[in-house]
Amino acid sequence: MIPEKLKAGDEVRVIAPSRSMTILKDDCKKIATERLENLGLKVTFGKNVMEADDDYMCASIKSRIEDLNEAFRNKNVKAILTVIGGFNSNQLLDYIDYDAIKENPKIFCGFSDITALANSIYARTGLVTYSGPHYSSFGMLKGFEYTLEYFKKMFFQSDEFDIHSSDEWSDDLWFIDQENREFIKNDGMFVINEGKAEGNIVGGNLCTLNLLQGTKYMPNIENKILFLEDDDLAGKIFLMEFDRNLQSLIHMPEFKSVKGIVLGRSQKATSMTKEKWIKLIKNKSELSNIPVIAGVDFGHSTPIITYPIGGYVRLDAKNNNIRLSIKG
Repeated sequence: MIPEKLKAGDEVRVIAPSRSMTILKDDCKKIATERLENLGLKVTFGKNVMEADDDYMCASIKSRIEDLNEAFRNKNVKAILTVIGGFNSNQLLDYIDYDAIKENPKIFCGFSDITALANSIYARTGLVTYSGPHYSSFGMLKGFEYTLEYFKKMFFQSDEFDIHSSDEWSDDLWFIDQENREFIKNDGMFVINEGKAEGNIVGGNLCTLNLLQGTKYMPNIENKILFLEDDDLAGKIFLMEFDRNLQSLIHMPEFKSVKGIVLGRSQKATSMTKEKWIKLIKNKSELSNIPVIAGVDFGHSTPIITYPIGGYVRLDAKNNNIRLSIKG
Protein backbone atom coordinates (compact mmCIF):
# COMPACT_ATOMS: atom_id res chain seq x y z
CA MET A 1 0.00 0.00 0.00
CA ILE A 2 1.38 3.38 -1.02
CA PRO A 3 -0.16 6.25 0.97
CA GLU A 4 -1.63 9.29 -0.75
CA LYS A 5 0.65 12.23 -1.41
CA LEU A 6 0.24 15.45 0.53
CA LYS A 7 -1.52 18.59 -0.63
CA ALA A 8 -2.18 22.01 0.81
CA GLY A 9 -4.58 21.90 3.74
CA ASP A 10 -3.66 18.37 4.84
CA GLU A 11 -3.24 17.66 8.54
CA VAL A 12 0.10 16.34 9.79
CA ARG A 13 0.10 14.77 13.23
CA VAL A 14 3.27 14.91 15.34
CA ILE A 15 3.72 12.04 17.81
CA ALA A 16 6.53 10.98 20.16
CA PRO A 17 6.80 7.16 20.05
CA SER A 18 10.45 7.39 21.08
CA ARG A 19 11.82 10.33 23.09
CA SER A 20 9.45 13.01 24.36
CA MET A 21 9.01 16.44 22.78
CA THR A 22 10.21 17.95 26.08
CA ILE A 23 13.72 17.47 24.66
CA LEU A 24 13.13 20.21 22.04
CA LYS A 25 13.84 23.88 22.65
CA ASP A 26 11.11 26.41 21.96
CA ASP A 27 12.98 27.90 18.98
CA CYS A 28 13.24 24.47 17.37
CA LYS A 29 9.50 23.81 17.78
CA LYS A 30 8.64 27.27 16.42
CA ILE A 31 10.81 26.90 13.32
CA ALA A 32 9.60 23.33 12.69
CA THR A 33 5.92 24.21 12.90
CA GLU A 34 6.30 27.30 10.71
CA ARG A 35 8.23 25.35 8.08
CA LEU A 36 5.53 22.70 7.83
CA GLU A 37 2.82 25.36 7.75
CA ASN A 38 4.70 27.09 4.92
CA LEU A 39 4.17 23.88 2.94
CA GLY A 40 0.44 24.46 3.36
CA LEU A 41 0.09 21.80 6.05
CA LYS A 42 -1.91 21.92 9.27
CA VAL A 43 0.23 20.76 12.20
CA THR A 44 -1.37 19.01 15.19
CA PHE A 45 0.16 17.10 18.10
CA GLY A 46 -0.59 13.90 19.95
CA LYS A 47 -1.95 14.66 23.40
CA ASN A 48 0.92 12.86 25.15
CA VAL A 49 3.94 14.28 23.30
CA MET A 50 5.06 16.30 26.33
CA GLU A 51 4.87 13.41 28.81
CA ALA A 52 8.29 12.16 29.94
CA ASP A 53 9.79 9.70 32.38
CA ASP A 54 13.19 10.96 33.55
CA ASP A 55 14.84 7.55 33.24
CA TYR A 56 13.60 6.80 29.72
CA MET A 57 13.18 10.35 28.33
CA CYS A 58 9.81 9.31 26.92
CA ALA A 59 6.17 8.82 27.81
CA SER A 60 4.73 5.55 29.07
CA ILE A 61 4.03 2.74 26.63
CA LYS A 62 0.32 3.33 27.16
CA SER A 63 0.56 7.03 26.29
CA ARG A 64 2.83 6.55 23.29
CA ILE A 65 0.72 3.79 21.75
CA GLU A 66 -2.43 5.81 22.37
CA ASP A 67 -1.05 8.67 20.30
CA LEU A 68 0.21 6.39 17.52
CA ASN A 69 -3.02 4.43 17.16
CA GLU A 70 -5.20 7.55 17.38
CA ALA A 71 -3.18 9.22 14.63
CA PHE A 72 -3.75 6.28 12.27
CA ARG A 73 -7.44 5.96 13.17
CA ASN A 74 -8.12 9.68 12.68
CA LYS A 75 -9.49 10.16 9.16
CA ASN A 76 -8.42 13.82 9.11
CA VAL A 77 -4.74 13.01 9.61
CA LYS A 78 -2.92 12.48 6.31
CA ALA A 79 0.64 12.09 7.58
CA ILE A 80 2.40 11.23 10.84
CA LEU A 81 5.78 12.70 11.79
CA THR A 82 7.77 11.48 14.76
CA VAL A 83 9.29 14.04 17.13
CA ILE A 84 12.77 12.52 17.32
CA GLY A 85 14.53 9.19 17.73
CA GLY A 86 15.64 7.45 20.89
CA PHE A 87 16.06 3.89 22.07
CA ASN A 88 12.87 1.98 22.80
CA SER A 89 10.13 2.41 20.22
CA ASN A 90 10.21 -1.38 19.80
CA GLN A 91 8.36 -1.53 23.15
CA LEU A 92 5.25 -0.56 21.19
CA LEU A 93 5.19 -3.28 18.55
CA ASP A 94 2.78 -5.68 20.27
CA TYR A 95 0.25 -2.89 20.90
CA ILE A 96 -0.01 -1.28 17.48
CA ASP A 97 -3.45 -1.53 15.85
CA TYR A 98 -2.28 -2.99 12.55
CA ASP A 99 -5.85 -3.45 11.33
CA ALA A 100 -6.47 0.27 11.77
CA ILE A 101 -3.34 0.99 9.73
CA LYS A 102 -4.57 -1.26 6.91
CA GLU A 103 -7.89 0.56 6.95
CA ASN A 104 -6.33 4.03 7.14
CA PRO A 105 -3.07 3.99 5.19
CA LYS A 106 -1.15 7.24 5.49
CA ILE A 107 2.37 8.63 5.50
CA PHE A 108 4.50 7.63 8.49
CA CYS A 109 7.94 9.25 8.61
CA GLY A 110 10.97 9.33 10.91
CA PHE A 111 14.41 7.74 11.25
CA SER A 112 16.90 6.32 13.76
CA ASP A 113 14.95 4.46 16.48
CA ILE A 114 11.81 4.87 14.35
CA THR A 115 13.33 2.22 12.06
CA ALA A 116 11.72 -0.39 14.32
CA LEU A 117 8.23 1.05 13.84
CA ALA A 118 8.56 1.82 10.12
CA ASN A 119 9.81 -1.66 9.21
CA SER A 120 7.35 -3.43 11.52
CA ILE A 121 4.38 -1.55 10.07
CA TYR A 122 5.56 -2.41 6.56
CA ALA A 123 6.07 -6.07 7.53
CA ARG A 124 2.68 -6.46 9.24
CA THR A 125 0.49 -4.40 6.92
CA GLY A 126 2.24 -3.87 3.58
CA LEU A 127 2.04 -0.10 4.05
CA VAL A 128 5.02 1.72 2.57
CA THR A 129 6.57 3.82 5.35
CA TYR A 130 9.35 6.37 5.17
CA SER A 131 12.80 7.02 6.55
CA GLY A 132 13.11 10.77 6.56
CA PRO A 133 13.24 13.86 8.76
CA HIS A 134 11.63 14.03 12.16
CA TYR A 135 9.51 16.97 13.27
CA SER A 136 12.61 18.11 15.17
CA SER A 137 14.63 18.07 11.93
CA PHE A 138 12.36 20.79 10.57
CA GLY A 139 13.57 22.99 13.42
CA MET A 140 17.05 23.30 11.91
CA LEU A 141 17.60 26.96 11.05
CA LYS A 142 20.48 26.52 8.57
CA GLY A 143 21.45 23.77 6.18
CA PHE A 144 17.96 22.26 5.83
CA GLU A 145 17.31 23.06 2.16
CA TYR A 146 18.44 19.69 0.76
CA THR A 147 16.44 17.74 3.35
CA LEU A 148 13.35 19.81 2.56
CA GLU A 149 13.84 19.35 -1.20
CA TYR A 150 13.77 15.56 -0.97
CA PHE A 151 10.93 15.60 1.57
CA LYS A 152 8.85 17.51 -0.97
CA LYS A 153 9.89 15.24 -3.83
CA MET A 154 8.76 12.20 -1.87
CA PHE A 155 5.51 13.50 -0.39
CA PHE A 156 4.21 16.09 -2.86
CA GLN A 157 5.16 14.43 -6.16
CA SER A 158 4.27 11.05 -7.67
CA ASP A 159 7.10 10.63 -10.18
CA GLU A 160 10.27 8.60 -9.69
CA PHE A 161 13.24 10.87 -8.97
CA ASP A 162 17.03 10.65 -8.92
CA ILE A 163 19.13 11.09 -5.80
CA HIS A 164 22.02 13.54 -6.14
CA SER A 165 24.56 14.13 -3.39
CA SER A 166 24.33 17.30 -1.34
CA ASP A 167 27.02 19.95 -1.77
CA GLU A 168 27.92 19.95 1.92
CA TRP A 169 27.05 18.19 5.15
CA SER A 170 27.22 18.75 8.87
CA ASP A 171 27.57 16.71 12.03
CA ASP A 172 27.51 19.50 14.58
CA LEU A 173 25.17 20.00 17.55
CA TRP A 174 22.91 22.37 15.64
CA PHE A 175 20.11 22.02 18.21
CA ILE A 176 22.39 23.61 20.84
CA ASP A 177 23.70 26.45 18.66
CA GLN A 178 21.62 27.30 15.60
CA GLU A 179 23.91 30.12 14.43
CA ASN A 180 27.46 28.76 14.62
CA ARG A 181 27.46 25.80 12.28
CA GLU A 182 30.25 23.78 10.66
CA PHE A 183 29.59 22.62 7.11
CA ILE A 184 31.88 20.15 5.34
CA LYS A 185 32.35 19.78 1.58
CA ASN A 186 30.59 16.60 0.50
CA ASP A 187 32.69 14.20 -1.59
CA GLY A 188 29.46 12.42 -2.48
CA MET A 189 28.42 8.80 -2.80
CA PHE A 190 30.90 6.26 -4.11
CA VAL A 191 30.92 2.76 -5.60
CA ILE A 192 32.28 -0.18 -3.64
CA ASN A 193 30.89 -3.01 -5.78
CA GLU A 194 29.72 -2.31 -9.31
CA GLY A 195 26.42 -3.58 -10.66
CA LYS A 196 22.77 -2.92 -11.41
CA ALA A 197 19.77 -3.73 -9.26
CA GLU A 198 16.15 -2.75 -8.84
CA GLY A 199 13.52 -3.69 -6.32
CA ASN A 200 11.96 -2.72 -3.04
CA ILE A 201 13.74 -1.11 -0.09
CA VAL A 202 14.08 -2.42 3.45
CA GLY A 203 16.29 -0.92 6.11
CA GLY A 204 17.22 2.17 8.06
CA ASN A 205 19.24 2.28 11.26
CA LEU A 206 21.09 -1.05 11.24
CA CYS A 207 21.32 -1.79 14.96
CA THR A 208 17.62 -0.96 15.35
CA LEU A 209 16.60 -3.06 12.36
CA ASN A 210 18.46 -6.00 13.88
CA LEU A 211 16.26 -5.78 16.98
CA LEU A 212 13.51 -7.22 14.78
CA GLN A 213 15.40 -10.33 13.72
CA GLY A 214 13.64 -13.55 14.69
CA THR A 215 10.35 -11.77 15.41
CA LYS A 216 7.13 -11.46 13.44
CA TYR A 217 8.01 -7.80 12.92
CA MET A 218 11.09 -8.35 10.78
CA PRO A 219 10.33 -7.54 7.14
CA ASN A 220 11.23 -10.14 4.55
CA ILE A 221 14.57 -9.09 3.03
CA GLU A 222 14.29 -11.59 0.17
CA ASN A 223 14.98 -9.87 -3.18
CA LYS A 224 15.22 -6.50 -1.45
CA ILE A 225 17.74 -3.68 -1.69
CA LEU A 226 18.97 -2.75 1.77
CA PHE A 227 19.46 0.87 2.88
CA LEU A 228 21.65 0.80 5.99
CA GLU A 229 23.29 3.31 8.33
CA ASP A 230 24.25 3.61 11.96
CA ASP A 231 25.00 6.36 14.47
CA ASP A 232 28.22 7.18 16.29
CA LEU A 233 27.36 5.70 19.70
CA ALA A 234 30.03 3.04 19.22
CA GLY A 235 32.60 5.77 18.63
CA LYS A 236 35.95 4.51 17.40
CA ILE A 237 34.81 0.88 17.41
CA PHE A 238 32.10 1.76 14.90
CA LEU A 239 33.83 -0.33 12.22
CA MET A 240 33.67 -3.52 14.29
CA GLU A 241 30.15 -2.80 15.52
CA PHE A 242 28.79 -2.11 12.04
CA ASP A 243 30.63 -5.15 10.67
CA ARG A 244 29.08 -7.58 13.13
CA ASN A 245 25.61 -6.08 12.76
CA LEU A 246 25.87 -6.36 8.99
CA GLN A 247 27.14 -9.92 9.34
CA SER A 248 24.06 -10.74 11.40
CA LEU A 249 21.88 -9.72 8.46
CA ILE A 250 24.06 -11.69 6.07
CA HIS A 251 23.50 -14.83 8.15
CA MET A 252 19.74 -14.64 7.62
CA PRO A 253 18.61 -17.33 5.15
CA GLU A 254 16.81 -14.74 3.00
CA PHE A 255 19.94 -12.65 2.55
CA LYS A 256 21.25 -14.81 -0.29
CA SER A 257 18.70 -13.16 -2.60
CA VAL A 258 19.37 -9.55 -1.50
CA LYS A 259 19.95 -7.52 -4.66
CA GLY A 260 22.10 -4.65 -3.42
CA ILE A 261 23.14 -2.45 -0.50
CA VAL A 262 23.07 1.33 -0.14
CA LEU A 263 25.03 2.71 2.81
CA GLY A 264 24.36 6.05 4.46
CA ARG A 265 27.00 8.58 5.47
CA SER A 266 28.77 7.92 8.77
CA GLN A 267 29.31 10.54 11.47
CA LYS A 268 32.69 12.12 12.24
CA ALA A 269 33.16 10.35 15.59
CA THR A 270 33.12 6.96 13.84
CA SER A 271 36.49 7.76 12.16
CA MET A 272 35.21 5.98 9.05
CA THR A 273 36.85 6.78 5.72
CA LYS A 274 36.14 5.75 2.16
CA GLU A 275 39.00 3.25 2.42
CA LYS A 276 37.58 1.68 5.59
CA TRP A 277 34.15 1.27 4.02
CA ILE A 278 35.67 -0.40 0.97
CA LYS A 279 37.73 -2.75 3.14
CA LEU A 280 34.71 -3.67 5.29
CA ILE A 281 32.58 -4.61 2.28
CA LYS A 282 35.34 -6.24 0.22
CA ASN A 283 36.17 -8.54 3.16
CA LYS A 284 32.72 -10.12 2.84
CA SER A 285 32.62 -12.65 0.03
CA GLU A 286 28.83 -12.87 0.45
CA LEU A 287 28.58 -9.35 -1.03
CA SER A 288 30.90 -9.83 -3.99
CA ASN A 289 28.13 -10.37 -6.53
CA ILE A 290 25.83 -7.49 -5.64
CA PRO A 291 26.21 -3.72 -6.13
CA VAL A 292 27.15 -1.76 -3.00
CA ILE A 293 27.43 2.03 -2.77
CA ALA A 294 28.18 4.25 0.22
CA GLY A 295 28.21 7.87 1.33
CA VAL A 296 24.57 8.51 0.48
CA ASP A 297 22.77 11.36 2.23
CA PHE A 298 20.93 9.53 4.97
CA GLY A 299 21.78 8.62 8.54
CA HIS A 300 22.61 10.67 11.62
CA SER A 301 24.42 13.58 9.99
CA THR A 302 22.62 16.20 7.90
CA PRO A 303 21.19 16.75 5.36
CA ILE A 304 19.21 13.62 4.54
CA ILE A 305 16.97 12.27 1.82
CA THR A 306 13.55 10.74 2.44
CA TYR A 307 13.24 7.20 1.11
CA PRO A 308 10.36 4.68 1.13
CA ILE A 309 10.60 1.45 3.14
CA GLY A 310 8.80 -0.96 0.85
CA GLY A 311 9.09 1.51 -2.02
CA TYR A 312 10.96 1.08 -5.28
CA VAL A 313 14.61 1.84 -6.07
CA ARG A 314 16.82 1.50 -9.12
CA LEU A 315 20.59 1.37 -8.67
CA ASP A 316 23.20 1.51 -11.41
CA ALA A 317 26.84 1.71 -10.24
CA LYS A 318 29.77 1.50 -12.63
CA ASN A 319 33.18 3.20 -12.88
CA ASN A 320 32.24 5.34 -9.88
CA ASN A 321 29.25 6.66 -11.79
CA ILE A 322 26.06 6.17 -9.82
CA ARG A 323 22.42 6.52 -10.72
CA LEU A 324 20.10 6.04 -7.77
CA SER A 325 16.40 6.68 -8.28
CA ILE A 326 13.45 6.00 -5.99
CA LYS A 327 9.67 6.05 -5.99
CA GLY A 328 7.16 5.31 -3.27
